[in-house]
Amino acid sequence: MHKDKNIIALIPARGGSKSIPKKNIVDVGGFPLIAYSIAVAKMSKYIARIIVSTDSQEIAEIAKHYGAEVPFLRPAEFATDTAVDADVVKHALGWLKDNEQYEPECLAFLRPTTPLRDPRVIDQAIETLLLHPEASSLRSGHEIRESPYKLFGKEGDFFVGLFPADPRPEYYNLPRQSFPPVYQPDGYVDIWKAETIAKTGMLHGPKVLAWIVQDVGELDKPQDLEFVRFQLEKGHYEIYDYLKNNFKQIS
Repeated sequence: MHKDKNIIALIPARGGSKSIPKKNIVDVGGFPLIAYSIAVAKMSKYIARIIVSTDSQEIAEIAKHYGAEVPFLRPAEFATDTAVDADVVKHALGWLKDNEQYEPECLAFLRPTTPLRDPRVIDQAIETLLLHPEASSLRSGHEIRESPYKLFGKEGDFFVGLFPADPRPEYYNLPRQSFPPVYQPDGYVDIWKAETIAKTGMLHGPKVLAWIVQDVGELDKPQDLEFVRFQLEKGHYEIYDYLKNNFKQIS
């Protein structure tokens, strides 16, 4: 193991959720959802600290049970429906600097809503960013089938192409292979440099490394929850084995 004290995982987990009540601690295969993100960070070769940012005392206690630190409770103004990732990250970095005089080099941002990660993929992402000092951050994404070139906007009663400068007549009717591949950012992992955040005020900055992953889905709606449970029943996931080998299932 090569745990690096300058690489931490930050897991955001506010208490409120409209789509699935108590989403971040809902039962998934006998473990609370947040346990999967904590587990993948613990399985990493590089992540030395796992910090959960939450406004909920209940989530805080559960997170600590599974091995995360909860050194603070997130202020209510950073835990609303409209709060953005930058609020969460800057608050955490500020708290660590003010209270521990601690400044990490990199933060792996692991949203609980993507539970079925592979720890090797997380480590490879960290290694890749460290090998590219010119990069300001790394962001995961997966290729999507439908090109935006084939989509339409609407003006009045009429469809209009989104790329009017494309010289090809009715380019939106061309085969999918006529267009470059496009990628959708997802919740598998973001890795941010504290230096980038301090200098630019942005999370990703100007040079974002593309980390292409398989689309493992994100848990947002009740049907997503059922699909994740189905995957755990039918597939084999190292992270699930880790949890079962180290913790008692809650159901």
